[in-house]
Amino acid sequence: MLNLNSLDSNTNSNSNSLSDPVSLNVGGEIYTTTLDTLTRYRDSMLGAMFTGQISTLRDTRGNVFIDRDGKVFRYILNFLRSSSLDLPDRFSEMRLLRREADFFQIRPLLDEIQRHVEAGPLSLRDAPRRALLLVDVDCQVRVLHFNLRRAPENYELRTCSVCILTVEIFCTWRAFLVLLCERFSYRTTQGLTSPLPSDQRYNRLKLEWVPRPDELPQDQYEKQRYRGLVVSDSWATQTHFGDLCDAIIPCRSPCEVKDMHRFLEELLTVSLAEGFRVDSVTPDSMDVLSCHTLQLVR
Repeated sequence: MLNLNSLDSNTNSNSNSLSDPVSLNVGGEIYTTTLDTLTRYRDSMLGAMFTGQISTLRDTRGNVFIDRDGKVFRYILNFLRSSSLDLPDRFSEMRLLRREADFFQIRPLLDEIQRHVEAGPLSLRDAPRRALLLVDVDCQVRVLHFNLRRAPENYELRTCSVCILTVEIFCTWRAFLVLLCERFSYRTTQGLTSPLPSDQRYNRLKLEWVPRPDELPQDQYEKQRYRGLVVSDSWATQTHFGDLCDAIIPCRSPCEVKDMHRFLEELLTVSLAEGFRVDSVTPDSMDVLSCHTLQLVR
């Protein structure tokens, strides 16, 4: 049973009636803390409650009662103590935590939650319960003839093979497709550029690149207008999709994607981390890195 009478109708006596340590009953969960912790942000709801601006209630055991979710309140209290948002791995109550932080009007905590979400996997965000990812890959080998300059008037005809790698991706989870656009970048003569979804609904993405063979000089590679593909650290990539053209993005440590195996390794790393699982592989289900078609579900 709760004592539904406020501690005191006078706000000053309400504040003075509280002393350290303070025992809280938050939705049935009992916490013990200090007034300094609870009033760290005085413009918040908790700050108002424990500086006497808002009347408080006690339960029958004398704990200050707050009718909110008690399980995620521990993370709010820890943030008030340390100014750090420490969450367990694969924390699944981010939406609830954000709602509770919004109720208590703790703006620094809301900002920290937003940074945590943006820096973490998509699964921390508003992800759909189900999603489909289809990947078709193709590799075509072509023979390239080019002139290698030996001297001002001396050219030698050379030949080499180039691999044109193409990947077509369809995904019902648009945010995941945007994540792939952030993870992969084209290497061009003008720097690194981000690929863009190939339709306005952000459900399709086509990647096409040509790794440079060792026997093909860089100037000849650029003359053919080939471009490579690199995988970038997601934390180092900032991509904006407002324009209709590729946007140049910064990246600290790009790694060249030299063949389809390397691409599929990275794709699987990203997709499995976001909750996808392999559903079917064609033609050989036992050799996913040599597939032509890959289907993943979430």
